[in-house]
Amino acid sequence: MNYLITNANIVNEGKVFNGFVRIKDGMIDRVAEGKPSTRENSESSFTRIDAGGKYLLPGVIDDQVHFREPGLTHKADIYTESKAAAAGGITSFMEMPNTVPNVLTQELLEQKYRLAAEKSLTNYSFYMGASNDNLDEIVKTDPGNVCGVKVFMGSSTGNMLVDNPDTLRAIFGESPLLVAVHAEDETIIRANTRNYRDKFGDGMPVKYHPEIRSAEACYRSSSLAVELAHKYGTRLHILHLSTARETKLFTNDIPLKEKKITAEVCVHHLWFSDSDYERKGTFIKWNPAVKTAADRDGLWQALLDDRLDVIATDHAPHTLAEKQNGYFAAPSGGPMVQHSLTAMLEFYQKGIISLDTVVRKMCHAPADCFNIDRRGYIRPGYFADLVLVDLKNPWTVEKSNILYKCGWSPMEGQQFNSKVTHTFVNGRLVYHDGTFDESVKGQRLKFIR
Repeated sequence: MNYLITNANIVNEGKVFNGFVRIKDGMIDRVAEGKPSTRENSESSFTRIDAGGKYLLPGVIDDQVHFREPGLTHKADIYTESKAAAAGGITSFMEMPNTVPNVLTQELLEQKYRLAAEKSLTNYSFYMGASNDNLDEIVKTDPGNVCGVKVFMGSSTGNMLVDNPDTLRAIFGESPLLVAVHAEDETIIRANTRNYRDKFGDGMPVKYHPEIRSAEACYRSSSLAVELAHKYGTRLHILHLSTARETKLFTNDIPLKEKKITAEVCVHHLWFSDSDYERKGTFIKWNPAVKTAADRDGLWQALLDDRLDVIATDHAPHTLAEKQNGYFAAPSGGPMVQHSLTAMLEFYQKGIISLDTVVRKMCHAPADCFNIDRRGYIRPGYFADLVLVDLKNPWTVEKSNILYKCGWSPMEGQQFNSKVTHTFVNGRLVYHDGTFDESVKGQRLKFIR
């Protein structure tokens, strides 16, 4: 677990410089510009990796994934999806509680941690789930060991729709840690669903998905969440924003570490628009829905001016057979962890976003937003979660190179110009050019709160 990575273009904390990183006992031991000294180069206990001018980034931290275990492992599981994540440069993930059973007790939460300790190739944390009747379990959650409490203010699996106003107020007022919300107004969605089903029946085209799960449904719920957070002083994080209007709820006038209300955008809402439904169909059916090009442009503007803080995936695989159903039967969600970093690097290649901003939004910001202990940066004394990417290595997403258990991707057929070549997790080279080291598993994330 001791490595000396030389001749790397290091992207970290707003700077890009050629230098080297030394990894010792799983931690970053030294970071410097230029070449290592003769003594450092000659130390026999270090394995040398000449990066050859590739770009060295902190490992990506994905604050929103659905790895489907337990209960839905025909779609995905912790082992397969953490493996795909490692190949995509993601070294830490935070997973959602709408598995089966729903994670609504401390006992069920710890069961997932035990599964990850046995199976995950990357670092992990799991959200405590909220329902209308489990406040007593929520308040027991240890802020130092758990990433957050997840509140579905829109429909979800099982008993996880929190639509009781008294319960919402209590969660926002009493949660001992960050509250992450899926914000869509269920009343509006149900009314829209009835209207469109009456109009089209079961054969409704998927292009109307963003009209059922409408911009108004998103804004009404997001604005309510922000209102409650202001009232109770809640540490609020709103997940997967999908409309330009919602971005006006957030501010960029204070540093991220001082914000009590933060927001996230997902790769698919930056990549696709409603014009893609004709081509991609239910493969880009997500909740919240992919909306208009104007909404996409508004999300980009808010991301670049720091009203939106984090880029994540909402990785949510379903089987190919499930997604090939008609609109009402096809579930929402799609896999993304293997391709999220390369997708964002594609935007860099097009001049839409800077390389250091990609790193800030995918690595630094999640670490700061969730107060993660010693991750998300290339700093001495931090865990050696690192990714080497080759920005001049074109490849195409095909079924033969997709690692998701579901076996498909909404990015199929897309050529990317950048490729992840090495992924280090806690100083171990977990992924290297298509091969994996599965001998040691990832670690549970810790939080400084």
